[in-house]
Amino acid sequence: MPYVESEKKVFAQSLFDESSTAKERVGTIRKLDDGRVFVYAEAGGVALVAGNLLQSAAPVANHLNIAVAAAAEVDATEVTVTLGATLAAANAYQDGFLHVNDATGEGHLYKIKSHPAAASAASLVIQLYDKIRVALTTSSEVTLTKHPCKDVIQCPTTLTSTPIGVAPMAVTIDNFFWMQVKGPAAVLTDGTVVVGETVVASNGTAGSVEDFVPGTSLSAIVGSVLQVNATTEQSLINLNIIGF
Repeated sequence: MPYVESEKKVFAQSLFDESSTAKERVGTIRKLDDGRVFVYAEAGGVALVAGNLLQSAAPVANHLNIAVAAAAEVDATEVTVTLGATLAAANAYQDGFLHVNDATGEGHLYKIKSHPAAASAASLVIQLYDKIRVALTTSSEVTLTKHPCKDVIQCPTTLTSTPIGVAPMAVTIDNFFWMQVKGPAAVLTDGTVVVGETVVASNGTAGSVEDFVPGTSLSAIVGSVLQVNATTEQSLINLNIIGF
């Protein structure tokens, strides 16, 4: 038996399979008894490469600081917002988050259940899993954010979001897969890394990690080195992605 689940749960999708349809909820966590942890994720608009470091989808600038179009009372589970000059595809933010960033209700975060498509600068009706805790007014401003594991992409050399995991296999555009976030993983290496030292997302080669340099490296720590291989090859990294 190549691996053993540390928790007795039956998953609808095998660990190293991909699927064009979601078989688990994005963000579902899967643990193995050898310390590896995987999270169910969806690839973005570019195919993923085995051993590449991934990041969350970049925020949409025109979906930040947007107005609440109609008051939402306490216990409501629906909020209508007015988008900026970028459309929203149906359920682009499903299982993601709406947080109130300014004015009445500021500081509260709600999980998004579903929403239809909406055109640029149009109204968008958002269904929430949560009930509104502080009534929103048309002066309230909110921000929409995708689930960190939805539409993940290869880490660019200049990050546009946070490093979120590693692709354990090649993944087709828009397909769902199990992304590794903790434990030993083969990861593309840029430059010289050192056993026992920490690594971060590389600013020289997309999808790779590089040695952490105090005072110079700005990227979030991805993990520590278990086994060194040459630059442009795959080193064994003990992943420790924060948040999982």
